[in-house]
Amino acid sequence: MFRLLPDLKSKGVMGINRRNREYILKNNPRRNYVLVDDKLETKKLALAHNIGTPELYGEIHYQQQIQHFEELVKGRDTFVIKPARGSGGGGIMVIREVGPMGYVMSNGRVLSVEDMHFHLSNILSGLYSLSGLRDKVIIEQCIELSPIFKNVSYKGIPDIRLVVYKGVPVMAMLRLPTVSSAGKANLHMGGIGVGIDMATGQTLNKGVRYNNFIDRHVDTGAKLGAIDIPDWQQCMRLAAKFSDIVGMGYIGVDLILDQTFGAMMLEVNARPGISIQVANRAGLLPRLDLIDENKAYDLPFEERIAFATKHFAAPATTQAE
Repeated sequence: MFRLLPDLKSKGVMGINRRNREYILKNNPRRNYVLVDDKLETKKLALAHNIGTPELYGEIHYQQQIQHFEELVKGRDTFVIKPARGSGGGGIMVIREVGPMGYVMSNGRVLSVEDMHFHLSNILSGLYSLSGLRDKVIIEQCIELSPIFKNVSYKGIPDIRLVVYKGVPVMAMLRLPTVSSAGKANLHMGGIGVGIDMATGQTLNKGVRYNNFIDRHVDTGAKLGAIDIPDWQQCMRLAAKFSDIVGMGYIGVDLILDQTFGAMMLEVNARPGISIQVANRAGLLPRLDLIDENKAYDLPFEERIAFATKHFAAPATTQAE
């Protein structure tokens, strides 16, 4: 993917080794990893600090609790199942309807009660967890797609990844689901990443999918540029606020936009990927250096947001017309 950015060094593109050595190891205390690696702990921390996040309907910790699953979702037609320690979208199941034949997923597949129980058992056994160890099941609110994304989303919910460094938003991208990504906003599965102008909250004129820049959604044909993210300043505030709360200096915060509730925090990543630089056609290093040089991390909260807005605007060549 990085072959798309010639002159990587001159653009200040950061590699995995440097990210790990100079930013993750130095700024993310090991004791705090559980707060972000475990999505259930992340959600409870967000709720405790009045940060909007999809409502928690229930949780399952042990195999014998699976028999009570139907009670946990009784009266709910839509919900999401996910592993607490999953990664890359593995194990996530979006239920859009509960009918006489079973649970209808967002892709139209119908699961019987037995199928659902089997999936829950697999999650608990650690099939999708980062470590392969025993996991927990999260049952949460199913987000309703914001109308702004209707034409650039295929049977799934887009999300926004914001990299935050020492409490200052640094770079962002919109991640869009496709047919090949099975409706998940996952770039490794074939989703689309589109950079976001930090000054305006508007998507840039091209997105990236696998090893190619594209200007239209591969399934819908809709243009990827000039999408105005609603409440962009609030999105940056949410990400920066949670960075302060969790006590980690280099994280990726994933947000979703609900048509009713607006921006909500979905999850946090203590090891955010570096492909966001390709989506933005810009390196992270110049922005990270600017934060350190100006000690922007010492600024009052609102001034940190203003710093990002002022200094991390997208170059004119990448802005959508």
